[in-house]
Amino acid sequence: MSRVGTIARRSFLIGSVAVAGGVAFGAYAYRRPVPNPLLDQIGPESAAITPYVRIDAGGITLITPRADSGQGAYSVQAALIAEELDVTLDQITADPGLPGPAYYNTALANDAAPFAATDDGLVANSARGFMDVMIKLLGLQITGGSTTVPDSFEKLRMAGAVARETLKAAAARQTGIPVGDLRTQDGAVLLPDGQALPYTTLAPVAADIDPVTDVTLRDPSQWRLVGRAVTRLDMVAKSTGTQAYGIDLELDGMVHATVRTNPRRGGAMLDFDATAAETMRGVRAVLPITGGVAVVADNTWRAIQAVNAIDITWGDAPYPPEMDAHWAALENSFDESARDSRRRDDGDVDAALAKGPVVSATYRAPYLAHAPLEPISATVQVTPDRVDVWTGTQIPRFVQTNVARIVNRDPDQVFVHVQMMGGSFGHRLEDRVVREAAEIAAQLPGTPVKLTYSREEDMTHDDTRQIAMARGRGTVRDGRVETMDLGIAMPSIIASQMGRQGLPVPGPDMQIVAGAWDQPMRIPNCRVTGYRAPELAPISSWRSVGASTNGFFHDVFLDELIHAAGADPMEERLRLCWHDPSRKTLEAVAEMSNWGAPPAPGVGRGVAFCMSFGVPAAEVIEVTQTTDGIRIDNVWAALDVGRVVDPVNFENNVQGGVVWALGHAINSEITYADGQVEQVNYYDAEGMRMYQAPNIMVRGLENGDQVRGVGEPMVPPAAAALSNAIFAATGQRIREMPMNRFIDFV
Repeated sequence: MSRVGTIARRSFLIGSVAVAGGVAFGAYAYRRPVPNPLLDQIGPESAAITPYVRIDAGGITLITPRADSGQGAYSVQAALIAEELDVTLDQITADPGLPGPAYYNTALANDAAPFAATDDGLVANSARGFMDVMIKLLGLQITGGSTTVPDSFEKLRMAGAVARETLKAAAARQTGIPVGDLRTQDGAVLLPDGQALPYTTLAPVAADIDPVTDVTLRDPSQWRLVGRAVTRLDMVAKSTGTQAYGIDLELDGMVHATVRTNPRRGGAMLDFDATAAETMRGVRAVLPITGGVAVVADNTWRAIQAVNAIDITWGDAPYPPEMDAHWAALENSFDESARDSRRRDDGDVDAALAKGPVVSATYRAPYLAHAPLEPISATVQVTPDRVDVWTGTQIPRFVQTNVARIVNRDPDQVFVHVQMMGGSFGHRLEDRVVREAAEIAAQLPGTPVKLTYSREEDMTHDDTRQIAMARGRGTVRDGRVETMDLGIAMPSIIASQMGRQGLPVPGPDMQIVAGAWDQPMRIPNCRVTGYRAPELAPISSWRSVGASTNGFFHDVFLDELIHAAGADPMEERLRLCWHDPSRKTLEAVAEMSNWGAPPAPGVGRGVAFCMSFGVPAAEVIEVTQTTDGIRIDNVWAALDVGRVVDPVNFENNVQGGVVWALGHAINSEITYADGQVEQVNYYDAEGMRMYQAPNIMVRGLENGDQVRGVGEPMVPPAAAALSNAIFAATGQRIREMPMNRFIDFV
């Protein structure tokens, strides 16, 4: 057999990137096919047509490598493949698959390059092309940044089309009928006489021919699934309480573990006495781990009771022990020596401010926990031949590498079985629980070890959302916003997060200014500066990352300037907005909310806009001032993702994002005392209560020229719209979260 044929069957290259002439590095390696990992996992009568489609006598399996934490990722990925493969979702099984370089995330390049999403110039696109090359070469398989649909939209449809045409070629070989006379429907190739050859019967033939890669994607007018409401694959299981998550895993001979590590994150364990724990019922072992101690028992409850009985002496925290010092560190960072970036500097801000009068304000946003509902867990089994890991994760290849290092194995010997997650919000971009489970399992070879955090261990050791502060100065002239100077200070999210993976992060951290510097508002004099505060408590990506705080800072300050100018909040935003899809989101939300109609007494409406992850998102929130406090009545939300793949799932994600954002804005924070987190469980950091939840009306627009994700973009404008609405209702301007420090909510 020729080498060309061998390569064709063992690899698959889909999609393309315009690698500009100036980006020569890695171009050859980029164009090289990526090995198909499924070929090492199938039997002789099975076909792995592309890394995303596996067919055998038992059925059709679609590989959905982007993690599902409740946002419907498995269903949307399966639907995109099924659209071109000509199968129905009840004919397939979705499987996240084992991690591999073939599942690298192309869409990460959009936010990795330091250019605004609205910048379609040669330099910006060249930078994105370069980042895409690097992401492929590194094989970055990551779920995050609202990239599942942008990454998958063309790639997975192409995978389905290649599989479809390859199966037709297999049918042609088997029957002698020309491919042009064959068609496909509902998981079968149809012959001219109406006979149907199921894909499953064609698998042995398809396995022996090269994939047909010269395919054309279907016109949207022919779509059966994309753009329509489909029943999610997990709907029945989640509705009946039968959905299995990582914490539900049970294996023969499994033991259960939990840990205690220094509540002063990064501090040492100086001494411990486990005498009492070792004699408690069900305890199998007390084992040392990095920075703490683990208890292994016959069930999780007994492990937690025993670990809490250990007398431990902890060392000091490597960050300031009290919150005042954290805020002081941010305040002291508004200095040229701490400047991290200034990606926007239009007009002459200093000259405009010198003319005055100056409007100024300071804003603050606290640390926040991820707090997913499913307790954090991981199961690891170390045997002589292999290491198996079962966990919910957004970074399976990092998990594979880190576990291999801990147990002293080759990464190819580590098999990561990604589990359904009961929430994440960025939490599963960290892998501490897996590393600790691997440390324990390495000391108990052959035994499956499930490590489960108590809620208290998770809350007090979470790598939280960043703490942040902003200072705004601006001027208005002739009823218009003339100047905005916004400085934002926070520690580097990316340096903290990637530092735990042992990776350096050169250059500025654009998350410090994300959701602020790149807003499509043509303010004559506009400057946005990011100041990098020193490392404080460990932080990580939290739903919408830097924009989660900066959307609040930027839009509330813009609202203050508009008020100072005496302009209408909606009309002035529309006047300033130069980006057509963004204008249309504002126009849509104005129409939805009947903006301009006189409000009832005690009722206030606030509008906010933020572009994040390339998605223009606008919200109007309506509140009522009651004798007991502020009631949030209605939210109207409009955003443009270029293409709505599933309108029902789209609406659910937007509504969930709004509730998530508002609940944290009004109720939640993480604070430190004596170097330790003070909020240890849900009762200390409440989300939005059912009685507080508003009506939420959603509209998805499709005016953008790229397909974008929906999981995060509705979070940044929500807190700003609420603050602006409270001001409209009461005249009180709230510039800090959580807002319940300053006002009551009912």
